[in-house]
Amino acid sequence: MKAVVLAGGYATRMWPITKHRPKMFLPVGDGTVIDVIFEDLEADERIDEVFVSTNERFAETFETFIADAPYEKPTLSVEETVEEDEKFGVVGALAQLIDREGVDDDLVVIAGDNLLSFDVAEFVDFFKSKGTPCLAAYDVGSRERAKSYGLVQLDGDRVIDFQEKPDDPQSTLVSIACYAFPRETLPDFETYLSDGNNPDEPGWFMQWLQARGTVHAFTFDGAWFDIGTPESYLDAVSWYLDGETFVHEDATVEGSDLGANVHVMADASVTNSRLERSVVFSEAVIRDAHIRDTIVDEDTHIENLDLSNALIGAHSHLE
Repeated sequence: MKAVVLAGGYATRMWPITKHRPKMFLPVGDGTVIDVIFEDLEADERIDEVFVSTNERFAETFETFIADAPYEKPTLSVEETVEEDEKFGVVGALAQLIDREGVDDDLVVIAGDNLLSFDVAEFVDFFKSKGTPCLAAYDVGSRERAKSYGLVQLDGDRVIDFQEKPDDPQSTLVSIACYAFPRETLPDFETYLSDGNNPDEPGWFMQWLQARGTVHAFTFDGAWFDIGTPESYLDAVSWYLDGETFVHEDATVEGSDLGANVHVMADASVTNSRLERSVVFSEAVIRDAHIRDTIVDEDTHIENLDLSNALIGAHSHLE
């Protein structure tokens, strides 16, 4: 079985924090967002190769990460785009990867910016038991939030209807970016695209498959975070830290009050300050400041300021 980790997005809603780094490399605890997925895939013996699908802009970053990481399965597969408006869409990128890498096996696909509370092996177990295209579905608990996703309607665990980003959601159960496809369905990607269908949202492709056969949904409780905005990233960090603080052993914190869900990375310095629900990257200096719900990028200097809901780009100097 093969796996694809989708890591080709440009995360423009999180600039400047993600302008020069993939959002999958944002820290969560002592690892990164993508480490959580890689660890699950590495541990599942049924998966023998993991393709990391990214764009040309971030290819070198991923090459370095994979070379230095302890994982044996990931290999890089590069989309031929460098700008947001050149993207093929998720379905188009998957079709290109299947052709480029000669994939001829059952395939599990996960977005690299997903933070999941279930083990990917549980999803693979479900897929193997059904033998059909499968998706993971989660109840977001809010009709307003559901407008941003593809909704699924189920009969038991069989998908019987889709609504892709509806204006008036009829439920709050949404399809998340976690899919599995039997080997024999892989040619359907090219058929779907050659018929002129939407190459971007995978929900349209799953709807197309469901109209022609059976699709099943793996539902789960717990938590799911689609890390595409500063708020969703801080929500994910807060869930992972569960009210605690995470201070790297090489960071310096003096005379400061670190509240719940604060992450201070290596070689950062925090002096005479109060931090709440924030992430401070390496080599940042914060002095005599109050920082809330904020992401402070590397090598940044903040002094005598009160900041809330801010994104501070790397190498900034604010006082």
